[in-house]
Amino acid sequence: MIDKLELLLALAKERHFGRAAEACGVTQPTMSTSLKQLEEILGVMLVQRGSRFQGFTPEGERTLDWARRIVGDARAMRQEINSLKDKLSGEIRIAAIPTVLGMVAQLTTPYRARYPDVRFRIQSCTSADVLGLLENLEVDAGLTYIENEPIGKVRTIPLYNESYRLLTAPDAMFGDRKQVTWKEVGQVPLCLLTPDMQNRRIIDRALASVGAEATPTLTSNSLLVLYTHVKTGRWASVMPAKLAETLGLADSVRSIPIVDPVVDYSIGMVIPQRDPMTPLIAALVQVAREVAPTLA
Repeated sequence: MIDKLELLLALAKERHFGRAAEACGVTQPTMSTSLKQLEEILGVMLVQRGSRFQGFTPEGERTLDWARRIVGDARAMRQEINSLKDKLSGEIRIAAIPTVLGMVAQLTTPYRARYPDVRFRIQSCTSADVLGLLENLEVDAGLTYIENEPIGKVRTIPLYNESYRLLTAPDAMFGDRKQVTWKEVGQVPLCLLTPDMQNRRIIDRALASVGAEATPTLTSNSLLVLYTHVKTGRWASVMPAKLAETLGLADSVRSIPIVDPVVDYSIGMVIPQRDPMTPLIAALVQVAREVAPTLA
């Protein structure tokens, strides 16, 4: 049953029979047979079949919810049993929004010092993708905003509040100021993250609240792209204060606090709402709680 539910989850992820079978290391006929057997066990049709994958039936969607719980618990059980006979080991998969990537090492480094046999896989994505990957058991934890937009049924561990800075050249517009207002930021040609990023939506709302509007001359889903442009001295951007500290700003870039209003949003770790937690995640939560006061 667990193996069949794993196949169902793979199909939900890939939305394609062939790719799902390949991801699970089975042939497509084996996958089709297993899914039909699952349908026979449950007495309902789960998949809308045709020449290609067309989606799940309502019963299939509900079965997916149960599959995520059951498979997640089965994985947690295996991990906990293994940890009893061996020291903590394995891989932790973390999805993080771009603006927090600079502080991930402050979690992973103390964790690995404590548990050297644990590996990490970090991927960057939007806040919506963080939650989707977590729900589909494709990652074990996420680092994202925890209060700004709906985050669903997850457990949250607050880490720090994100505030914002104007990054610009000293000789550029407002480059000699100790602070700037959001109204003034609206006058600066900016390079910003793309609109699918929650950070960009936060910036847009802050500007709109003072009657201003972002008119970026360059957009990217990569903060590295934005920062390298700012370093040329010909561009400006709005970035989180903690990220600006992590970047180690060059002499050609100033980080200027943005006020009127002061805007901040809570960043935290999100994990599945599941008890008991796996040993790997329980240890990660412990490290996060220890590190959080140093991030404030």
